[in-house]
Amino acid sequence: MTKLQLIQAEIETLTSDDFTYLKNWINELDAQQWEKQIEQDSNDGKLDFLIEEALLEKSKNQLQEL
Repeated sequence: MTKLQLIQAEIETLTSDDFTYLKNWINELDAQQWEKQIEQDSNDGKLDFLIEEALLEKSKNQLQEL
């Protein structure tokens, strides 16, 4: 059995409260990793096209209010 399979088997034995705690912890960890990736992509210039697109639309006065 792989490490992942062992973890999955253990998760299946958790109480409802422990499972909810684990699920929330994983969701928070995922959100933190997503934020780090977005920040890294921004620092690397991978999101610059979004700024350029927004500036172009603004220059055409075609931005929509949110």
